[in-house]
Amino acid sequence: MDTKNISTTFDLPGKKVIRNLGLVRGITVRSRSIFGSIGGSLQTIVGGNITLFTSLCEKTRKQSFDLMVKHAEEIGANAIIGVRYDANEVMQGVTEVLCYGTAVVVE
Repeated sequence: MDTKNISTTFDLPGKKVIRNLGLVRGITVRSRSIFGSIGGSLQTIVGGNITLFTSLCEKTRKQSFDLMVKHAEEIGANAIIGVRYDANEVMQGVTEVLCYGTAVVVE
């Protein structure tokens, strides 16, 4: 799917939604490794961007996004509108990241 056809808005400029296929989502559940936790904790002493956690978060968001796109393609969508992320702590050190949107067919 062309990423130009994925948007947080509910329309795509120059495109017309001809069919709504419904909700699509990608869910990823991740935990920090003991090494990541220790490394991240050490980075907090120095301050600034905690790159180990930033990298983990970015990988997790990308994975949930990619799963959402795959889900949309499987049901015949060529676009996704209203894309959002949500995250919840399942248990200490374990986080669920959900990426969801509305799968549509545009022309």
